[in-house]
Amino acid sequence: MSLDWIYYAISWILLRWHALWDFIGVPDGRFIGSNWSWILAIVFLVVTVRVILFPVFVKQIKSQRAMQALQPKVKELQEKHKGDRETLQKEMMELYKTEKANPLMGCLPMFLQIPVFLGLFHTLRRLNPDNQGKTLYGWTVEQFESATHASLFTAPLAGKFGSTAEELNALQANGTTVKIIAGILVLIMMATTYLTSRQMILKTGWAEDPQQKMIQRLMLYGIPASLLISGALFPIGVIIYWVTNNLFTLGQQQWVLRKFPPPPMAGKTGSSSSARPSGPPVKKPAGGGKAPQSPVQPGRSGGLFGRNKPAPEPEKPVVETKALAPKPGAKPVNPKRGGRPASKPKG
Repeated sequence: MSLDWIYYAISWILLRWHALWDFIGVPDGRFIGSNWSWILAIVFLVVTVRVILFPVFVKQIKSQRAMQALQPKVKELQEKHKGDRETLQKEMMELYKTEKANPLMGCLPMFLQIPVFLGLFHTLRRLNPDNQGKTLYGWTVEQFESATHASLFTAPLAGKFGSTAEELNALQANGTTVKIIAGILVLIMMATTYLTSRQMILKTGWAEDPQQKMIQRLMLYGIPASLLISGALFPIGVIIYWVTNNLFTLGQQQWVLRKFPPPPMAGKTGSSSSARPSGPPVKKPAGGGKAPQSPVQPGRSGGLFGRNKPAPEPEKPVVETKALAPKPGAKPVNPKRGGRPASKPKG
């Protein structure tokens, strides 16, 4: 299957943005050793792709919310079919189908950007003064020559950390400068890739499903680690695209997580309903006063770790009832006369 349609599409978007910045008057010379019109063209290639994929991103968020809501049911299935992996996978797939949740939707935006990445990689790799196919994919000779000599801090956009001496000579580039700029960008690429995955996991928590948890670990640790090796093969322009895409993702995820916060995960401390007391709710008295506190048995603490312990009730004095009982033949006592014997009625 030919990928020429991808190369044509990427080249068209890249050239349109470059023409716009050139028309506006963005310096295309080596200002601070950089050709900003081509660099901005790559940056806004990211913006164009992300705007096109925004509906897919919305579906990704909805799928993630659905997967989070299903975590209690997934945990029940894991307990029910513990040790029977085949039945567990079958039941979980049936659950996802019934609830219309797709566990792979979380990776879909990344997969859809792979053709864009490959198209830009192929386009920038072609930038070589000795290339005979300069007019392929809708380029003019003038545009090709301009992009070939475009650079970031004197490092050509077509250069890479692993460029050979012949490639560097063709681009008229300094090998040490290219390695320093490319190496710094690769480290930034690894860091921002890690942060995009970490940001989402910190907000949503680790998945209960082993398959989902494995995908989370792969995206958090595996992909950034692989970039340490593969990043040496990426042209500097491609790394600029990757870093810009990561920064765009960080901002987009932060906005979505604030606007639509994820539901509380089942089993988290303080968020589960099982942490609430099982008794009937205490009614507050009329007039806005404080609700009456439940009685606490003596000797037991009224709060966590013995705090908020209520004061013990004062002991009641023991009264000897026999001493207070009137003796046989004694006159009744009138309390109004201070305890003196009551006088007999006259008559």
